[in-house]
Amino acid sequence: MTKQEAAETLALQALAWLASNQELWPGFLDASGAAPADLARSAADPVFLAAVLDFLLLDDAWIIAFCDASGQRYDAPLHARAALPGGAAMNWT
Repeated sequence: MTKQEAAETLALQALAWLASNQELWPGFLDASGAAPADLARSAADPVFLAAVLDFLLLDDAWIIAFCDASGQRYDAPLHARAALPGGAAMNWT
């Protein structure tokens, strides 16, 4: 499995976790502009999966809850985000 494939898998797990969270799910849909009817198609798009991780990374408590629920290390979402489109670290030098 490539780094990107592993990152996509983790992002899909995060998407499922978000969907099961009644408090966060509406906020994610609003922030992403995603419609529930389009999620199956969107979930195959690495850019959308990056947006899932971007949303999750907004709050440390969400990261901890997701990682505890999925058995991931707390830095796993950040590393997965780096492997998806737009995730490269900025170098200003």
